[in-house]
Amino acid sequence: MNIKNYDYFWVIFIIALSALIIFGQPSLIINGLLLGFIYSLGAIGLTLVFGILKFGNFAQGDLMTLGGYISLTIVTVIFAGIGFTGSALGPFTFGLPIILAIPLTMILTSLIVVTLDQLIYKRLRTQQASTMLISIASLGVAIMIRGLVQFLWGNEPEYFPRESKQFYMLPLDIRIPPDNVILGLMAVLMTLGVYLFLKYTKYGKFMRATANNPNLSLSTGINTSIVIMWTWIISGSLAAAGGTMLAVSQAQILPMTGWKILLPIFASVILGGIGKPIGALVGAIIIGISMEASTAWLNPTYKPAVAFTIMIAMLLVKPNGLFGEKD
Repeated sequence: MNIKNYDYFWVIFIIALSALIIFGQPSLIINGLLLGFIYSLGAIGLTLVFGILKFGNFAQGDLMTLGGYISLTIVTVIFAGIGFTGSALGPFTFGLPIILAIPLTMILTSLIVVTLDQLIYKRLRTQQASTMLISIASLGVAIMIRGLVQFLWGNEPEYFPRESKQFYMLPLDIRIPPDNVILGLMAVLMTLGVYLFLKYTKYGKFMRATANNPNLSLSTGINTSIVIMWTWIISGSLAAAGGTMLAVSQAQILPMTGWKILLPIFASVILGGIGKPIGALVGAIIIGISMEASTAWLNPTYKPAVAFTIMIAMLLVKPNGLFGEKD
């Protein structure tokens, strides 16, 4: 990895962050960091699918939304139905039911994406469909998931059970919602878990080998079907967790949430380098901080435009991304 290729980007980014701190906007940076960690869960899953299966999964954002709605149903219907409600934990606005709902949602969403692969993507691969065609098929899957969400939960905003809590007050007049602390920590731990899985487990090594050279991996006896399954399990799990965390941090969820976050997570992947999980993490952090920091000067509705601008700038200056192969 040639660090000199993207030193200039870090210099500009650090200068921008320093200016924000000097002009009294450190809270935006801290909260943007949380947003970046949540985006990274979707972006890492997106880049893993591209690394192994070589297509852009346009359904990733809507899978995050579906995960949020599944968690909501587990908390408000299943848990509430058996009398498990639970009060807010300490300074946080949510209680134990939401924390326990996340792993259950990760399992259910993983089963859904593995099933979708067997029913749709595997058949397209068997027919040797082009990556462009498979990407378009994933767009159809996204629309299908969004329609299912609208049919089951409607178009109105849904809210997780929560209690009002005071913000943390830190030096430099930094105000942090208490939820952001635990949600950010959970996102970091999940990202670390994926890193350890890819680096030290047998199937993680198989995934890295398949991403680097699929034909060689197949010829050496690696079961690519198992590799693909693990790719979808990880991608679906991260999408479910990220979607739930985003809904909790924003205090609401809508059927169109997935479409709105699709651009930022794609921008994160392109910024960090397509097929690079560490790059997706770094890219998501930069995108998250940049989007939040932009609200110091722009209307919040323009935050997606900030992500789009950064993505286009990176494509023009360094198409392979910060951690991509040498141009």
